Amino acid sequence: MNSKVLSIRSKSFLVFCVLGLGWVFAGCAPAVLTPLPADQPGEPRQTEKTETPPEKPSPRALAALQLTDQGRMFLERGQPDDAIGILEQALNLNPTSGMNYYYLSEAWLMKGNNAQAAEFNRLAEIYFKDDNEWLDRLMQQRERIKKQKPL
Repeated sequence: MNSKVLSIRSKSFLVFCVLGLGWVFAGCAPAVLTPLPADQPGEPRQTEKTETPPEKPSPRALAALQLTDQGRMFLERGQPDDAIGILEQALNLNPTSGMNYYYLSEAWLMKGNNAQAAEFNRLAEIYFKDDNEWLDRLMQQRERIKKQKPL
């Protein structure tokens, strides 16, 4: 009886090992590599280029952009209080959007609160440090803040 149990265990172990090795080797298929074109003498070596698709904005970022646009429209209509409420919501969804800070600065500038406008202008600059077009807008805004007398 003992030899039968041992024989069954040995066979089970052998089957387990064979199936396990098959499973391991099935996942190790070789990658298909395409050769690069041969280099010509005097030309730089060509390398394979891989393009990464652009990242899609998150749903939060998209919602924040819509709110930012609404806030901008309130500013165009001369409604800074409504703009501030909407832009603060956008800021809660996406606190790294320099546009939110820029438009909040505009809203506070409209209300005559230069200190708040200057602070939001400063925060916007953090997020636009590599964007020359927005930096120009921020500098113009900063000059308007300095020139405006508080209400």
